[in-house]
Amino acid sequence: MSEASRKRAVVTGACSGIGLEVARALAARGWDLCVCSEREDRLRSAANELRAQHGASVDEVVLDLTVVANAKALYDRATEDGRRVDALVLNAGFFFFGEVADADPSRAERMLSLHVVVPSLLCTYFARDFRELRAGNVLIVSSISAFRDFPGIAHYASSKKYLRAFAASLRCELAVYDVGVTCLLPGATATALYDRDVVPVELATRLGVMMPAERVAREGVEAMLRKDAECIPGAFNRVVTGSIGWVPQGAIDALRKWGPWLKKP
Repeated sequence: MSEASRKRAVVTGACSGIGLEVARALAARGWDLCVCSEREDRLRSAANELRAQHGASVDEVVLDLTVVANAKALYDRATEDGRRVDALVLNAGFFFFGEVADADPSRAERMLSLHVVVPSLLCTYFARDFRELRAGNVLIVSSISAFRDFPGIAHYASSKKYLRAFAASLRCELAVYDVGVTCLLPGATATALYDRDVVPVELATRLGVMMPAERVAREGVEAMLRKDAECIPGAFNRVVTGSIGWVPQGAIDALRKWGPWLKKP
């Protein structure tokens, strides 16, 4: 593809996991990239790989997106010198497990900034450009935890539920301008999110309970380019999300009371 015809995407959380695989999938399709992470060394390594393997032009932006002001900083860096952005991929996130009452308030604040405030602001900035161009795509990475509330993941699941609802509203607003908004809702994915000394990642992947990040990213990118509303990768995850609403609240309450994961009164 000629330089003038190449499309360009901004990908957050692009140095590992689903974000890196999304960047690889886009680069393999001839896209240029603006990749963002706070982990400078890993981001540089990922960017060098994308350049070497796919010949992509890759801009590295080292920013901590738990800092709200950095939403505007990323937008400014991505669009400096009038550079066009054709897709925005909001993937950056992290996970912690535990009761709300036991959470480190600063950690909870960082999660809510990263999962709720910063993605919302990035969509505000980039949506203006997409609307004016009457073109563009947004891929927002949520989670199947958005489909049902469980104890121990209140901050995480609620923030992912917000992203799903936000994506649906934004999609409705932008569709009349031919701008696509897709919500990617992966289940358990074989990434660094899981401690492999605790979680049997390889076994779970072989059994289909956990999916490789490459497959999740590929399905998400394909759904984004088709301008699908939502994408739930994997048959197992689609069964889970289709049936989880039938689980009675009493069963979840019993899980909290008798399960070994959370402390007892």
